[in-house]
Amino acid sequence: MIIAANSVVVFHYTLTNEAGEVLDTSREGEPLPYLHGANNIVQGLEQAMAGKAAGDTFKVSVPPNLGYGPYMDEMVQQVSREMFSGIETLEVGMQFNAEGQSGQQHVVTITAIDGDQITVDGNHDLAGEVLNFDVEIIEVRAASEEEIAHGHVH
Repeated sequence: MIIAANSVVVFHYTLTNEAGEVLDTSREGEPLPYLHGANNIVQGLEQAMAGKAAGDTFKVSVPPNLGYGPYMDEMVQQVSREMFSGIETLEVGMQFNAEGQSGQQHVVTITAIDGDQITVDGNHDLAGEVLNFDVEIIEVRAASEEEIAHGHVH
């Protein structure tokens, strides 16, 4: 079966950055399943998957605009420690859910602490990065009606 919309795809991957450093891999554990066409993986990788079949292996470089987006300076803000009421200890690297102006939820990471001023970054950790994937497709099957309705693999 060829990968197309509403296919369940099970694959192994290794993700590296431009320096060749491994950022993530499934090869030491279970392969990753996803529902093709449901935006469950980054757009550039999903586009590269289309038309492939079980047993195929390939490499693809995904530019930021088809990955986690460009790094946006406006996503970095300084906020008052008061914004973290009820949390005794704040440390660089801590992540929190924040609500955007339109009510959408997103993750912010503390990147600096200067007294009562806390710098938070709302960019994804891989924003602005070229993502290099080394992929092996393990299985391709038709998604069930329930999987299609829910938008993810069961």
